[in-house]
This record gives sequence, C-alpha cells and structure tokens, in this order.
Amino acid sequence: MTALVGMATKYAEVLLAVHYRETDDHGEQVGGPMYAIKNGLSRRWRWLGAAFAIFGGIAGFGIGNMVQSNSIADVMNASFGVSPWVSGVVMMVLTGFVLLGGVKRIGAVAEKLVPFMCIGYVVVALVVLGLYADQIPAAFGLIFHHAFNPTAATGGFVGAGVTMAMRYGVARGIFSNEAGLGTAGIAQAAGATSNPVFSGLIGMMGTFIDTIIVCTMTGLVLIVTGAWHSGLKGAVLSSSAFETALPGFGSNFLALAIVVFAFTTILGWAYYGEKCWEYLIGTRSEKPYRLLWTAFVLVGAVTHLDFVWLVSDTLNAFMAFPNLVSLVLLSPVVAKVTRDYFGRELPRQGVAVAAAGQAR
Repeated sequence: MTALVGMATKYAEVLLAVHYRETDDHGEQVGGPMYAIKNGLSRRWRWLGAAFAIFGGIAGFGIGNMVQSNSIADVMNASFGVSPWVSGVVMMVLTGFVLLGGVKRIGAVAEKLVPFMCIGYVVVALVVLGLYADQIPAAFGLIFHHAFNPTAATGGFVGAGVTMAMRYGVARGIFSNEAGLGTAGIAQAAGATSNPVFSGLIGMMGTFIDTIIVCTMTGLVLIVTGAWHSGLKGAVLSSSAFETALPGFGSNFLALAIVVFAFTTILGWAYYGEKCWEYLIGTRSEKPYRLLWTAFVLVGAVTHLDFVWLVSDTLNAFMAFPNLVSLVLLSPVVAKVTRDYFGRELPRQGVAVAAAGQAR
C-alpha cells in the first residue's frame, strides 16, 4: 500500500526536480526538492528548501550510510565469520576510493553491479518460491490476517497490532523505495533526460519493481521457508530464509547480493547528501563531506542495528515533511506539465499509427 501511494509521490517529485533543475559550478545539472522549492515557489518558501537540504544532508548518514554498512557487516559475519570491524574498514576504504572519483565514478560502479545482481536476486527468489509453491496462498493469507488482527510478537515479526503493522509497513516501504523523501529527484536531475514527465514515469516504474515486486517476493520467501519464526532480524533473517531453501548456496548468494545492493546504496546516498550540502554552502563542502561520509561507514558497521534503524526512521520523517509540503504546493505545476506532455505525445502517436496503417 505504501508503494502504491509512493508511485504517485515519486512521479511528482522526479518531475519537479527535472523541471526546476540548475547547473552548478562544475557544469553539472543539479536538482531535487530544494531547487524545486527555490525556483517554483515564492521567496517566502525558501526556508522550506533549506530545511529539506539540512534534513537530507543529515538523514543520509542513517538510511543511506550506517544502515547499509551495518547490513553488510551483519551478513558477512553470519555467512563467513568476518568481524564487523574488518568489514567496516574494507568498506570505508572502498567508499573513499570511489567517492574521490566523483559522481561519474559512482555511476560507473553502480550501473555495472546493480542490474546483474537485481536480475540474479529475482531469479533465485523465484526458484525458492517455486520450491514452496503450495505454501504461497497460505502465506498471502497470513500477511493479510496479521495486517488487520492484533498478534503477539513471533520471532523476527514485531507484532502488537494494526498500528504497529502500519508504522513498520510505511517505514520499511519508504526505506525500500524512498518515495516521498525527494532523493529520486536528486538522482534523476543529474541525468541526460530533458523531459520531466518521462523522468517521472521512470521513477514510478522503479518504485513498482523495487517494492511491489521484489519486496513482496522477499516477504513471501521469509514466510514460506519459516524463517520469520527464527528470531533473527535484518539481513541475517533473509540470509537464513534463502539458506533454508537452498542449502550451501542460498546464504552465500544473498550475502553477495546484500553487499552489492547496500554498497551501491552507500554510494548513491553519498551523492544525495553531497548535493544537499552543496545547496546550502556551495561546492566547497564536497571534500569535507566525503571524508565524513567515509568515516561513518565504519561507525555503522560496528553499531547496534536497532539504534541505527531508530535514527534512520526519525530522520526520514524530518526529511519527508518539507518535500511532501512542496509537492502539495506545486501540484498544479505537476498537473500542467503532465497534461502538456500527453497532449502532445498522444496525438503524435495516433498520427504515426494511422500512417503505418495506410502504408500497409
């Protein structure tokens, strides 16, 4: 449900980010909620853009840094017995190496790693669900039952009723797709696409694949394998589920997938936070920010998971508020740009189809 609503907010925030983007001192295109507020609203709303940049610049250290490095360290320790300190130091060195190469190196690393692992993850998850196909209907029934009926905590399941289910559902949904936080617009604005509507549609598709498809598959794997009763949490819980279904392969594969996904998320969020601080104090903030970001990778790897999640959820809420307010205020712009785009494109496509029919 969070993802369905998130598709709409993701479309709007990406469209506005591309529509109102600027060019920075390095000649690179930059955008996001802060620029949409600055260029789309009157001067009396400038404080809202600054608020987003401050919260975004700080929130990244939670959701985009410490949570990710913590997940990597956790799964490496559980799967291969690697000390969190060792994982943290290695990640810190690799992160520093990539960040010093700038945004182009970040993109080069992510575009090679993520598609391959994403396809591999979906394939392996489908294999697991195929092995437990007869249990899938009951798994869906369990999900809907516990979403609306109070229950005691069981294993890795938090429990405690409808309010808790909604809280964790919204928090984890936002964590998976970042819809409503405004970060997707920061990334899309840096791209070569010149059409805001097309960029918004791409953003919507990402939320659909990420949360509605991939996260649902993961949730079903946790239930059908019985791993949700194990008492484990976080990345280790998922690793246990895949290992149960595919002994000798599942946990190792998932460990590799989590390392790739989490590490590229660290790199992506490093860019988001950097652009927030750049908006506030200019490009001179880049080097100090990158050094601090790199150090926090080690901090996250050796910090207790529950504390990291608490910090991340709190900071996400502070970050989302300015963005969502700006989406409401700029909704007429979203509607107009969308109508103009489809008003041009649909008739053009109709003419092309008619011409093709006449040719045949």
